[in-house]
Amino acid sequence: MAYWAAQEAMPAYAHRYSPKKFTQHQLFACLVFKAWLKTDYRGVVAALADLPDLQQVIGLRQVPHFTTLQKAAQRLLRERFVHGLLTATVRRVLRRRRRVPLAAADSSGFDPTHASRYYVWRAKRMGSPKKHMTYRWFPKLGIICDTQTHLILASFATRGPRPDVNQLDPLLKRLIDDVTIRHLVADAGYDSESNHCLLREDYSIRSTIPPKLGRPRLDGRLPGGYYRSLMARRFDHDAYAQRNQVETVMSMLKRNLDGCIRARSYWSRCREMLLKVVTHNIMIAKLISKVFYRARHSGFEALP
Repeated sequence: MAYWAAQEAMPAYAHRYSPKKFTQHQLFACLVFKAWLKTDYRGVVAALADLPDLQQVIGLRQVPHFTTLQKAAQRLLRERFVHGLLTATVRRVLRRRRRVPLAAADSSGFDPTHASRYYVWRAKRMGSPKKHMTYRWFPKLGIICDTQTHLILASFATRGPRPDVNQLDPLLKRLIDDVTIRHLVADAGYDSESNHCLLREDYSIRSTIPPKLGRPRLDGRLPGGYYRSLMARRFDHDAYAQRNQVETVMSMLKRNLDGCIRARSYWSRCREMLLKVVTHNIMIAKLISKVFYRARHSGFEALP
């Protein structure tokens, strides 16, 4: 499935005079295999050497060096390629149904190292030489997902901690082009009048965000702003109840593909988070090709 998605989103070679030892499709499939194994570049090379059948499936004549995969990740995990890969996986699942009735937005942080939080806290408290390990910055990922299929429709990788209220616009700019969202729900971290105007007036998307950001009014009056006061008067509780599906997607990313980021630089961490997003969509597309999968109903149903 990863090899097929790469064929849909990118050319076989980056340049007409490339060495042509490996195609970009093969290298991307190796990167997805790395994310699925929760390992590093050396680990996936060792795993590929032990799996000649997998090499035959994607047409590998020899196992690439781990530095080849590292350089391929810098080139293949750019935003335009990730956008094309997400588009290919969503088209594979939705087919002709390009309208999403309900989507949800949320963001979450990833651990910058495999050391436990208790170890970091204990080392700082006891005056250890490693007390500089306090986590002031951490990788942060924002997504918009379809609540019915758990497909990720847009992703924005950045660094936290920072508020969510100003990250909705970058998320919507990275939304897949040929998918139309009718209704978007988000938590109170995205609450602002400008975000409601952005969704409803610029993108024609109905918004449901609880108006709880900021200090509550002591006189009992409605929040300021037309759409925020509308949320206080006529809040769609049935639609907002499905916001937990985006929490499920975040949990799937961390449980299935590891909640720790192995990279150390800012851009490498962003690329690793985007690789997790694309791998998640590929896994969902592969799952739907075998079973009938719906998030808001019974979960899994066998195909007749």
